[in-house]
Amino acid sequence: MNRLVVGLIACGRQLARNAVRVGLLAASLTGALWVTPAHAADAAVEKVQITDPYIEIRTGPGRGYPIFFVVPREEWIEILSRHTDWFRVRTSNGKLGWVIRQQLETTLTDAGSKKTFRDVALDDYLHRRLEIGAAWGRFKSEPMLKAWTGFRVSETLSVEGTIGQVQGTFSGSDFWHININAEPWSHRRLSPFFGIGAGRFKNVPNASLVGDFTTNVGMANAVVGLRYYVTERFVARTDYSFYTAYIGDNRTTEYRAITIGLSFFF
Repeated sequence: MNRLVVGLIACGRQLARNAVRVGLLAASLTGALWVTPAHAADAAVEKVQITDPYIEIRTGPGRGYPIFFVVPREEWIEILSRHTDWFRVRTSNGKLGWVIRQQLETTLTDAGSKKTFRDVALDDYLHRRLEIGAAWGRFKSEPMLKAWTGFRVSETLSVEGTIGQVQGTFSGSDFWHININAEPWSHRRLSPFFGIGAGRFKNVPNASLVGDFTTNVGMANAVVGLRYYVTERFVARTDYSFYTAYIGDNRTTEYRAITIGLSFFF
């Protein structure tokens, strides 16, 4: 029991130290990327003015639906909701229907500026939930491969499970861990993130080595990195990780790893 308590205390202390390291790295990383906070979400209803000779209002979100009304130039319409590239609108006389994005891209806002619309692919990225990826890198100067699956529980927090393998000159290592990651600027194309987690670390020495033994112990980790939305459903990612393996009651071994990879989101 005493050994368990001592181990838990040591694990907590190491996680705190790793969190401080990540905080310092994240502060320096995000300082260079700092921009003003994102604007609050647009109002549910936005009015725009028609500048083309007319726009066509359909009964549903698709070209297969018939046109039942035409709104002429200089009239105002309200944008109510979106379905892929189609927008549900309401005319000044109360008619409800659907307009394709291309027809709305020339409209003007209340301020007289041109209305802009995000691509559907970018909207998918902003509302992503499940993400699967793989990466290659170096683990204490040895080649390393890892794969992960992450699930976003909120706009800035995600749970991520990782498995990895390191093939060294004198031994091979396997590990897994589960992390809580924070991504404060997840709505940006280039976004820093950081996190902490825990798992297991196993090291198997080569059979030719005499006197060495297999290590299978608990492990804590902390990570800081950058994500970049590439295109469609792909995200590039690079990260730097601190790993601490708890070899004994009062003995730990630390490792560093850097990787670069690609992920696919749903």
